[in-house]
Amino acid sequence: MNSFGKIFTLTSYGESHGIGIGGVIDGCPAGLKIDIGLIQADLDRRKPGQSHITTSRQESDQVEFLSGIFDGTTTGTPIGFLVRNKDQHSGDYSNIKDLYRPSHADFTYDQKYGVRDYRGGGRSSARETIARVVAGSLAKQLLATVGINIQAYVSSVGEISVERSYLELDLSQTETNIVRCPDTETAGRMIQRIEEAGRNHDTVGGVITGVATGVPVGWGGPVFNKLHADLGFAMLGINAVKGFEYGSGFEGTKLTGSQHNDIYVPSEKGIRTLTNHSGGVQGGISNGEDIYWKVAFKPIATLLKEQNTVDIHGNEAVVNVKGRHDPCVLPRAVPIVEAMAALVLADHYLLNRVSKL
Repeated sequence: MNSFGKIFTLTSYGESHGIGIGGVIDGCPAGLKIDIGLIQADLDRRKPGQSHITTSRQESDQVEFLSGIFDGTTTGTPIGFLVRNKDQHSGDYSNIKDLYRPSHADFTYDQKYGVRDYRGGGRSSARETIARVVAGSLAKQLLATVGINIQAYVSSVGEISVERSYLELDLSQTETNIVRCPDTETAGRMIQRIEEAGRNHDTVGGVITGVATGVPVGWGGPVFNKLHADLGFAMLGINAVKGFEYGSGFEGTKLTGSQHNDIYVPSEKGIRTLTNHSGGVQGGISNGEDIYWKVAFKPIATLLKEQNTVDIHGNEAVVNVKGRHDPCVLPRAVPIVEAMAALVLADHYLLNRVSKL
């Protein structure tokens, strides 16, 4: 349960307050030139302490590659890596070691394993996603060799949403503000909403939109390895995610079939569709159009205020969480969404190559 993928695989390890977070990437083809700077840049987008609307925990999150890369090129052997934890305040959690925080994994972990690391949530902490970002960033470099680009952005925070589709936005503007929304005016209101939640010692959720361009026709399977199903599996495995949709999603249920159908037309680039309600996937297989999706994130469960709960013996108690926490996870989750999409697409790229042998 700590491995992801079929050919291009990631096995991750580590806890929030342990020595570090790391992983082993297997199945990456030999001969791929790796830009470590791009991987570090994605980690910097995920790391804590990057702005006043994120947790103040200070981690450089510098990746160390232990194997599988020689002179900047993959060797085809397992790629081991480690990101060391350096700013753990484990003492912040001593007061909750016998308490179950509301809507956290404390209770379920304890019931399943009979033991839990209460320091920052241990293995259930979103800090584990460091491994996904490293592997996903490497996967993005593999996909770039075949012309595929993946871009995600914050499209809503609480009740504040970008009202335009990704086609109407300049996605190059995503990194120009701390909330990672390419609509500058909306980004300002999102930041204010996150600041408000922080002042109230509360949290707020929202939605991240992702887009993959350049995916050719034919990736995915018609039954158990549907491309959109694998994307959903990947997204729903991210901490705090409560929903996933692709293409027209839930809004598509309001259309008739004649309105929703994507009509095929000839073009200079081959057969295309006039619309893309299908989100680039039909019958579980990519059709050459953009693949786009949305991921819903709940308000983070860790509140810096008193809440009622029970202790490990079932007695009523009050929990008052200390430490450093995000009032909104979305700005730091953008590279995670991109990484998980890249892992899925890299896997399907290699699966598609095998299916044609």
